[in-house]
Order: sequence, then structure tokens, then C-alpha cells
Amino acid sequence: MSKTSSPRPPDPAHPRRALNDLIIQVFRLNGDLLAAGDVLVGDLGLTSARWQVLGAIALSPVPLPVAHVARNMGLTRQAVQRVADDMRTEGLVRYEPNPHHRRAMLVVMTERGEDAYRRASERQEHWADGLVSGLPPDAIEAAGTLLRTLQTRLAEAETGAPAEPTLEGAQP
Repeated sequence: MSKTSSPRPPDPAHPRRALNDLIIQVFRLNGDLLAAGDVLVGDLGLTSARWQVLGAIALSPVPLPVAHVARNMGLTRQAVQRVADDMRTEGLVRYEPNPHHRRAMLVVMTERGEDAYRRASERQEHWADGLVSGLPPDAIEAAGTLLRTLQTRLAEAETGAPAEPTLEGAQP
């Protein structure tokens, strides 16, 4: 005579525990990505933070003020302002008048900034190819979809309104 076990009831806390584990992994991955980015582009006069700001500028179809760059990146205006000011001092970006706002200058890459961003992007392509080697593209896309969904839900929970789309594809 064999005993048959009844199926276990679903654990209502399982999704929450899985999300908490994912959040911890995202925090760790963020730190690892920033460190890897710093190494990848350090000799170009960039850090991961500078590279991110240059990426937001490069991916925008129009010049943006610091506040819009920050919003697109999900960062504070003050953090982006400090990075932009440092990059201005080093000749990677310049500020131009904003026809829509007297005080909110537009951040524009200089030729030196464009060259550094281009070189960083070329390096990142080779680095990314090695990182994704052997991974199924569908799994990578599913992970991206899940992260964007969580980001949207966070924004909606914070504001009570549908989230604005964020700039996708910013480096690193």
C-alpha cells in the first residue's frame, strides 16, 4: 500500500521572499556593474556616474537640462548636477542657454565628451558580448521586462499616478 501525499498549499509569502531575494541581488549587481564600469572606462577620464550622464545626454534626441537628465536616469538633480559640473570642468560637457528656461541650462557634450562616450560604448559592446556568452536571449529579455515592470509599479505606488517612461539603454 502506497501513501499518497496531498499537494502542499501555496505559500502566500513565497512571492514576497522571492522579490526580497531579487532586490538584494539587484543591489549587489548594481555595485558590481558600477565597479566594472569604473575599471572599463577609468583611463578615458570617466567613472560609471559620468558615463551614465553622458549616455543620457547621447540618447536624448534634444539637449536637456540637468533636472531632466536626472529624471530620465532615476537619480537626484543634485547628484547629476555635481557630475555635470565636474565634467564641465574637465571639458567633457558644456552648458548652453535653454530657450525654455532662463536658469536651467542645457547640458551638451563637447567633442572630447563625444569621443570619450564613443570609446566607452565600443568597449562596453565587447565587454557585454563576453558577459552574455552562452546565456539565452529570451531569459535576458524576460529579466529586463520584469525589472521594468517593477520599476513602473514602484513609480506608480510612489506617485499614485501612472509612471513616466524612463530613458532605456543608458550606459552602463
